[in-house]
Amino acid sequence: MNEPLSSFYATPSFSSHSAQHPYVYIVALHQHLRGSALTALQAAVSRLSMDVAALDCRLGVGANRPLRHLTNKISGQIHVQPTQLSFAYQHKSWSFAYFHTNHKSCAATLSLMAEVEKETFDIEKADLLVKELRKVYRSGKTKSHEWRVSQLKSILKMVEEKEKDIIKALQEDLSKPELEAYISEISMTKGSCKHALEELEGWMKPQKAKTSITTYPSSAEIVSEPLGVILNKAIWAQATDRDGASGALIGAIAAGNAVVLKPSEVAPASSSLLAKLLEEYVDNSAIRVVEGAVAETSALLEQKWDKIFYTGSGHVGRIVMAAASKHLTPVILELGGKCPVVVASDVNIKVATMRIIAGKWGCNNGQTCIAPDYIITTKAFAPKLIDALRHELVEFFGVNPLESDDISRIVNLYHFKRLKRLIDDDKVSNKIVIGGQTNENQLKIAPTILLDVPEDALVMKEEIFGPLLPILTVENIEDSFTVINSRSKPLAAYFFTNNEDLKKDFVRNVSAGGMLINDTILHLTVPSLPFGGVGESGMGSYHGKFSFDAFSHKKGVLYRTFKGDSPTRFPPYSAGKLQLLKSLMEGDMFRIILSLIGWSKD
Repeated sequence: MNEPLSSFYATPSFSSHSAQHPYVYIVALHQHLRGSALTALQAAVSRLSMDVAALDCRLGVGANRPLRHLTNKISGQIHVQPTQLSFAYQHKSWSFAYFHTNHKSCAATLSLMAEVEKETFDIEKADLLVKELRKVYRSGKTKSHEWRVSQLKSILKMVEEKEKDIIKALQEDLSKPELEAYISEISMTKGSCKHALEELEGWMKPQKAKTSITTYPSSAEIVSEPLGVILNKAIWAQATDRDGASGALIGAIAAGNAVVLKPSEVAPASSSLLAKLLEEYVDNSAIRVVEGAVAETSALLEQKWDKIFYTGSGHVGRIVMAAASKHLTPVILELGGKCPVVVASDVNIKVATMRIIAGKWGCNNGQTCIAPDYIITTKAFAPKLIDALRHELVEFFGVNPLESDDISRIVNLYHFKRLKRLIDDDKVSNKIVIGGQTNENQLKIAPTILLDVPEDALVMKEEIFGPLLPILTVENIEDSFTVINSRSKPLAAYFFTNNEDLKKDFVRNVSAGGMLINDTILHLTVPSLPFGGVGESGMGSYHGKFSFDAFSHKKGVLYRTFKGDSPTRFPPYSAGKLQLLKSLMEGDMFRIILSLIGWSKD
């Protein structure tokens, strides 16, 4: 859609400073205005007698965004003050945002209205979409081995051919380093596809099951049956990897389902690219993508699905589960939580700190659901651990990590301000022992370590999902188990030690979605292990065969011939039949024989 705006106008109201003509930054959330739309906006600003030497329409600072669509009508105000530009807008699925500039005094207000040609995706369209997919599913098209293989091969081909485009989108959304993007997105998605292709025939094959004497002669099997039409709602931090959008998508396709993918609007470049590529590479009669924000998600959640997969916050997870309950729809929820790292004093400290840093700051700068959220160690060992972390952080990201190209930025201004609020909390502002530097223009926050943070501090009350890492200290390392168990069950828990007894105690006494001993986050790369939460960190699991099973119904089937009926099954009933029945149920062959020849112990 090259010309999205049928009208665009602005009316000014000036303060006394407006004659200074600063550079003006107009922000259109979720959009990058081009063509006639940009020309119209430039003309509108020019009519305000302002010097438009630089005009940049984008979401956030330092991140170019492709134009996808605007919703039906957007009304709002753009207000430029001496040091700050804010865009206050009204829409049921959007809130407000602030964007700083370095420009001098000016206060001008633009009131603007944009009418859009694109139709809104509402409940009626969502209902039609689900009906279309259900019709395709009921035709049996998605159930064949050939269709499943063709779609998995298409996704694999897509990732291989569009690797550079995918990495570029991730860099636009997060300034994600290319190597990091390749490891966590490209290679993992390819590995997930290849694993499914290698194992699919075996996964689809019915499993033999034992029968009992009461059904003799008979045979039994367990048949994996597709559930139907699946909704996959992925979080922005998992835009393309096997942890989110593509991982569940691969599992749902392998299981023979039709799928609607709803990528996150918070990562618009990745969302836009994923929608474009899937439309190009896969069968759109059975696999569809819906872009948008709260309004589109709400419309989708009103529909009846055969399963919903959601990754994200516990708050939204509750909304998803409540919507699903109206239709008795099963859900898989991956909700994260505060993932602890316990570090004993007997570790190889260099290896341990390198692996902690790689899991925390080397993957989206802490913006993943299984990133280490806080460390627990002993009071005696904490200084040594902090020194080792400081040394390795400099080795990885330099003296000034804000200038490093090897660390991702914060995804948007909202999350930047949320994390800044955690740092600025009076209870922790004097607890920073490493880092703390921020750059709002670049949306960057340095790796930040805080020591002995109070339990009631904001940073300990919510999942951090960013580059902050508190360290809690205990007298004995075993006390860490009590600290972890006093909180909600995390999605992952990590323990660094060489003590075999401590390892066993940790696994036995700490509840978490998954665990890793002497490393972080790598357990999710093992397809033979289930990945999922427990308690408030989620429900259900996936990865590899577990993804196939997650989107399949295990249908038990018993086969019998027309021979071998027991007389005890049919009236008229008698004491002899009861005795024979008891013998059959107890598996007592001697009594069965006696019952059949008419002998009774009575």
